[in-house]
Amino acid sequence: MTRDITYGIIGCGMMGQEHMRNIALLEGARVGAIFEPNEIMANAAKAIEPNAKMCATIEELLDRDDLDCLLVVSPNHMHVPQLEIIAARNPLPLLMEKPLFTDPADEDMLRAFQESYPAPIWVAMEYRYMPPIQTLLEEVEKATGGVKMLTIREHRFPFLEKVGNWNRFNKNSGGTLVEKCCHFFDLMRLIIGADPVRIMASAGQEVNHLDESYGGEPSDIWDSGYVIVDFANGARAMLELCMYAEGSKFQEEISAVGPNGKIEALVPGPGRFWPTHLGEPPVSQVIVSPRSPKGPQMVEIPVDPTILDAGDHNGSTFYQHVKFLDVVRGKSVPDVSLMDGLHAVKMGMQAQDSARDGVTKSYS
Repeated sequence: MTRDITYGIIGCGMMGQEHMRNIALLEGARVGAIFEPNEIMANAAKAIEPNAKMCATIEELLDRDDLDCLLVVSPNHMHVPQLEIIAARNPLPLLMEKPLFTDPADEDMLRAFQESYPAPIWVAMEYRYMPPIQTLLEEVEKATGGVKMLTIREHRFPFLEKVGNWNRFNKNSGGTLVEKCCHFFDLMRLIIGADPVRIMASAGQEVNHLDESYGGEPSDIWDSGYVIVDFANGARAMLELCMYAEGSKFQEEISAVGPNGKIEALVPGPGRFWPTHLGEPPVSQVIVSPRSPKGPQMVEIPVDPTILDAGDHNGSTFYQHVKFLDVVRGKSVPDVSLMDGLHAVKMGMQAQDSARDGVTKSYS
């Protein structure tokens, strides 16, 4: 009989609580200890897992001898300092929420960290594990004959309120094209199978948060933009982000096209935001459109309602943890490496630089 895997969780705000609800659905896993300094969030986490030990400091959590792995879900700007504490004190297998870092100066340290950390590190790119995107990943080569053009559109709701409003400022979040969009840059590299060579972007703060100020400091977080990326293998990709489009039927729309045809994945937003008077929320779709013979083929990709209700990411958090548990048990290696997480952030940073400076950036 396989023994239970015990998690220690650092940070239990909105996303941390989603992780907890999904861990509770896993067979052979439990949350053993939590470090969450905000009293309201700590009480909410305790309500989800009453048997978890609430730790007063990160050091107290790391000094426990009953943990098998760690999950970091703290605000973005805390990730790197907490990685350093973990590495020095108790380097267990680690699931690290995105974005991996927010300061370009940390890149060299993270590259060295990749070589020195003695346990597996998995960067949490949940969008890879949305069932319709999993289907697209499985079928994309056959459907397209090799991706030449990739378009990712996210039309969604504005940034939600977070503890201390940390996500209203670029200095804490890394900026919208890092905080929100590193998922999509990760998908670009994964689907196209190459690294970027040039990035061009236009983005800004157009509708949301214009009148918001915290401690006398106005919010500077962006809410929309376009990013075009050229890849080393000749493929091109485009991201279209709009965070004042919550009336959309689908939140994410991914389209990959090649010489054989096109494949699309359409993913609805969180069911809790769908208006009840419109009936049941939409179900994800995957559409394959061959060039010859013509005739789009659409299949719906439903998700178990229990898994769907455990979070806002189309079931992906649950499926990610299923795979991460195999890593902790020594049965596999991480799907998303520290370097994958680093590239996703770098692409977002260079996109922000391009939008700010009005020039195309060479990726290096």
